[in-house]
Amino acid sequence: MPNKPEASCGCGHDHDHDHDHDHAHHHDRALHACHHGSLAEHRDKTDALCIDHVSFRYGNLQVLDNVTLHVESGCNLGIIGPNGGGKTTLLKLVLGLIDGYEGSIMVEGLSPKQVCRRGDVVGYVPQHHHYERRFPVTARQVARMGLIGKTGLFRSHSHDDLDHVEQLLDRVGVREFADRPIGTLSGGQQQRVFIARALAAGPRILMMDEPTVGVDLSGQKKFADLIYRLRSELDLTVVIVSHDLRSIAATCARVACLARTVHYHDAPEGLTTELLHEVFDHDIAPILESTS
Repeated sequence: MPNKPEASCGCGHDHDHDHDHDHAHHHDRALHACHHGSLAEHRDKTDALCIDHVSFRYGNLQVLDNVTLHVESGCNLGIIGPNGGGKTTLLKLVLGLIDGYEGSIMVEGLSPKQVCRRGDVVGYVPQHHHYERRFPVTARQVARMGLIGKTGLFRSHSHDDLDHVEQLLDRVGVREFADRPIGTLSGGQQQRVFIARALAAGPRILMMDEPTVGVDLSGQKKFADLIYRLRSELDLTVVIVSHDLRSIAATCARVACLARTVHYHDAPEGLTTELLHEVFDHDIAPILESTS
């Protein structure tokens, strides 16, 4: 099994709108959306995210070492790896939340600092934190907070912007709960509100950090269906960071294994027991069982 750390994601959109909820068929459709052309063909396409030879240290700790990863526009990529393997650090570097790296990162042709200043290039869903029931903000208000990336903190929102948020709440399936306090919603409903918030400013890229932690199999299937639909309808590039290979295999047509450096970048089916042992450095039987 050849590693392909420098290959572009090579993923286009499947325009079949059959909303079959069979899990296996859903994943087949996601894989069908990928064009398995040559590397030269991939490089001719537009890359939404270009990470080239990136290294990063926290003090004396080498967190990332010569990471190269290209993600084509319209792709859905999952980044997996062990805790402490650099997944969240890479995400924060791309978002411009931390600096001091070696190498090059370009996001839709912009540097991470430019991405951070603009706020409408990448929509970000951080690891989920549950709100208290009495937190005095409605789901609609939380979703509208995402407009700040487009309008700024002190400018009022246009009717079109507010209508866009309503459409997003409808797309993610929580509009009927929009006037309820965010803390009264279930964890899955809150997650959908956060996705609407991340998309409110109209970004081309959606990034999520561990979005399915604590979510059962049924919830993971619904999440995979939602991401597939949003990617198709909104022409999104999706990058999901997770340690859960089962969730990534169900949601993403490409996977990158990251443990300080990129060990693999291709379809989930190409992952082997030997590679997963090497990357996760512990018993990976539960990981393999989760994908069977």
